[in-house]
Formats: sequence, structure tokens, C-alpha cells
Amino acid sequence: MTYLRSIPEGTLFDIFVQYPEFSDPLHVFLEALLRGPSPFSAAEREMIAGYVSGINECGFCHTTHTGVAERLGTPEGLVRNLLASAELSGVDEKLRPVLRYVRKLTGKPASVGKADVDAILDAGWDERAVVHANLICGAFSLFNRWVAGLGVDADPKFVEATIKQLLAGGYLGVNDMVDKIRSQELAAPYRERTG
Repeated sequence: MTYLRSIPEGTLFDIFVQYPEFSDPLHVFLEALLRGPSPFSAAEREMIAGYVSGINECGFCHTTHTGVAERLGTPEGLVRNLLASAELSGVDEKLRPVLRYVRKLTGKPASVGKADVDAILDAGWDERAVVHANLICGAFSLFNRWVAGLGVDADPKFVEATIKQLLAGGYLGVNDMVDKIRSQELAAPYRERTG
């Protein structure tokens, strides 16, 4: 469902179809950020996305990106456990300052300081890792507000379909799917095919 009167029973894909001028470039950006070259693995980037989304209490994004991270190799339940514990137990020591940084950046951006970045660098990451963590955090804070603010819920069927879509076609695949829906190549509405 959404809060939009034009698509009250809609999905996030329906929103993307109505607003391609925003969704298309964002998905191009996410493809580069989450699937392109990075100091972090795809699983680590999806884990950060799921973690930030959990901090922001965005059920759809948290569930979806945690699910993608787990299917890419993140231990099941790890992201949920990270949200429950400030200790960040279960995560590699090298990744802990990265998660502390994104947690702080998500909750109180003005409180981030040089020491937070230095902790990431001192753990053995390069500056590209800092920038990637920063941009993943920022991108998902944007998406979380778009999704939660328009009432997209974490319907299990749609979450599962989205996880499969992201694993099969990445973020550019989302644009491909939206283009097909827009051009009526798919006969039935997307939300009816998620089962």
C-alpha cells in the first residue's frame, strides 16, 4: 500500500513508474555504489544499507536489503542483532568503526568528527571506504524517507520479489522492470506477479 491517493494499493514499483525522473537516476547511482568497484563487498554494502534502514526504522528497506545481504553471504540475523547491540558483536573487528560511523551519521550527522573517520582509516580501510560508507548511509537515509514517508509497507511477498529482482538484475534491473511496466510489456500489474 501507499499513502498516495492515485495508487493506494500500490507498491514501490508503482511509485517508481509514476516518478521515473527521480527513480531512474537514483538506481543508476545505487548500481555504481552498491555493485560497482568498492573496498567493501556487495554483501557488506547491502548490510550497511540494511543497518542504516533499520536505524531509520524503515521496515521495507531494512527487510529487503538485509535479505539481499544475507543471500550474498552475511550471516542470517546479524543485521537485526547489530541494531539491538551497541557492541556490534558478530561483526569483523575491521568493520566495526564503519558501522559506528554510519550509526552516528544516521542519528546525529553533526556529531561526526575527524576521530570517526580516523577510526575507519586506522582499522585498515582507505579513504574510498569512508566515502562509500558515507554515500551508502546518505542514499539509504534518502530512500528510507521516500519509502516510509509514502507509506510503502514491508509486505513479505513484495519484499521477496524485490530481493529476487536485486539479486538477478541489480539496481539497473529495477529501471528495466519499471521501463517494461511503463511500456505495458507486462500485462498484469507488478504487484499481482509477486507471488
